[in-house]
Amino acid sequence: QVQLVESGGGLVQAGGSLRLSCVASGRTFSSYRMGWFRQPPWKEREFVVAITGSGIRTRYADSVKGRFTISRDNAKNTVYLQMNSLKPEDTAVYYCAADPSGYSNYTYWGQGTQVTVSS
Repeated sequence: QVQLVESGGGLVQAGGSLRLSCVASGRTFSSYRMGWFRQPPWKEREFVVAITGSGIRTRYADSVKGRFTISRDNAKNTVYLQMNSLKPEDTAVYYCAADPSGYSNYTYWGQGTQVTVSS
């Protein structure tokens, strides 16, 4: 069982930045693909970005390319999401998720952290 705890959300003005963190329990963190997802108000949850266990490969949703950066520190069991040039449409609950399979099958989810971007 893996537990994920996100932090770093908050209220920011458009154009600002936030960095989200997600700390995972367990000793096999480095083998998990990790992803960030978000759920805007009144909408379905959507994919934001993913990173392989080694941290070498990443994949971004088109809506965040060039503005968001995912990274991980396997020594700290932590994945980060640096969000720059935030827009009001980035407002959502952000979730981190762990994929032990490596095939985008996200089995473990955090509780989410709210990000609100004011215009």
